[in-house]
Order: sequence, then C-alpha cells, then structure tokens
Amino acid sequence: MKKKARREQIFKLLFRAAFNEPEEMQAQTEMFFESGDQTFSEEDRTIIREKTEKILQRLPEIDEEIAGSMKEWRLDRVGKVELAVLRLAVYEMRYDEEIPEKVAISEAIELATRFGQDGAGTFVNGVLGRLSRGIRRDIEAEEREKEAEKRAKKSGTVVVVTGRGRTASGRTADAPDRERHT
Repeated sequence: MKKKARREQIFKLLFRAAFNEPEEMQAQTEMFFESGDQTFSEEDRTIIREKTEKILQRLPEIDEEIAGSMKEWRLDRVGKVELAVLRLAVYEMRYDEEIPEKVAISEAIELATRFGQDGAGTFVNGVLGRLSRGIRRDIEAEEREKEAEKRAKKSGTVVVVTGRGRTASGRTADAPDRERHT
C-alpha cells in the first residue's frame, strides 16, 4: 500500500476516534481492519495502527495547535471530517520528519475536499497555512537562539533568552556573579 493510501486509512481511523472513547479505539481499530472493505498486509496494519496511536496520544497538543490557528472558530464547531484531517496534518507537520510540510498540507487539502463538506479544502488550507507560518517562525527563532548561543560561547558572553527568539547578552568577565544585559 502506498503512503497516500495509508494516510487515507489513518484519516478514517481518526474519524472513528471522534465518535468513540479512547479505551474503545483498540477494538474499533480491529473492526476497521476486519471489516472486509479492504485487505491490509501485516506491514500496512502495523504502520497504520502505530501512526494512529501516536496521533491519538498527542491529541491535546495537536488540538491546541489547531485551535490556535483558527480565526473566529472554536474546535467544537469544526466538522468531524475536517477535524480528523487537521489532526493528521498537524501531526505530520510537527512530529513526522519523513513527511515534508508541503506534502502534509497538500494531502490534507485533498482529503478534506474528497470527504468533507463544500469548502472543507479551503478551510483546511487556511488553518494549516496559518499553522505553517507559525511553525516557520518558531523554527527561525530557535535557529537564531542557537546561533546566538554559539557566538556567545566563542566570545565568552552569557546569553539569556528573554522571549520568543529574543536574547540579551553581556560579557561574563564584566559580571562574574550575575548576568549583565546590554
């Protein structure tokens, strides 16, 4: 089974998760595989099951990111299809290093368009676009922070992180017992 087909199956399991309690998902997953709608190799079952479980374990974090990326929408107002698509995409964007961000977004839009209501693809695109810009800002801030720390080590400077990617520094020789900010 190709990655695209596996992604669709993971989406379908995540959709089921929206209607079932967490402790019911193992039984739901087995029923899903045994339904006869499709045949799965043991490798496919393992990959689909493991990725679905990883996503479900991170749902609070993922849902928080989704909620933070929606303008004038609450998570409980999002359709179950769109929510399952967003959860899968956010997991792939944030935690799955094998999936390029653009692929995760593109595949999510396709799933939303195919399975969601009219306008679902546009909605998913908007939410993931905002999230993507936020991820890039976070990465850039981390890179700036790391670069500042490298320069500080070379020059004997103390670097104090003061907020999202902002640093203040002072020479260690000037302030041996406390940090001096310039």
